[in-house]
Amino acid sequence: MNLPTKEAAATVLHQHVSDGYQRHHALMVATAMEGYAAQLNEDPLLWYVTGLLHDIDYEQHPDTHPGPALQWFKDWSYPDELTHAVEAHAYGYHDFKTLPQTKLAAALLACDEISGIFYAYRKMNPVPYGQMKASSIKKKFKEPSFAAKIDRSVIQLGCDHLGIPLDDHIANLIRHLAALP
Repeated sequence: MNLPTKEAAATVLHQHVSDGYQRHHALMVATAMEGYAAQLNEDPLLWYVTGLLHDIDYEQHPDTHPGPALQWFKDWSYPDELTHAVEAHAYGYHDFKTLPQTKLAAALLACDEISGIFYAYRKMNPVPYGQMKASSIKKKFKEPSFAAKIDRSVIQLGCDHLGIPLDDHIANLIRHLAALP
């Protein structure tokens, strides 16, 4: 298995992603994934790297994402589980039909889109992620006009495949993201 260190993965991210929001999004998802790995007794490095690199092709290839990244991961001999998770996180987009078959893939699906709700909420209410109220995030989750581009059904699909109720997922993310500035 050829899995980069956190530092090497950050270098790969910075080689492919220049947008500040996209880099922050990657860090949010990586941090959430690492938290879930610890919670579920999974490999924290694999989960972190998967979260950090899941969108590395989006900035340069938005219309074919994550196709280019999937090829890069194969070329770089990254673990198949990472590649599957990144493919499954695109379920419903650009004709990707792969459902999550692993906890890693389900967690990525659950964590990816919802990080946008957390980010948008923080822009509106500049409070640290760890001090957010689960009830406030849940209220914004239920408002389709808030962060309107976020596909709530994909988040729910990830939670369902992970076996974690949405309320617990939101509480977990508040806890997992508390370490972020």
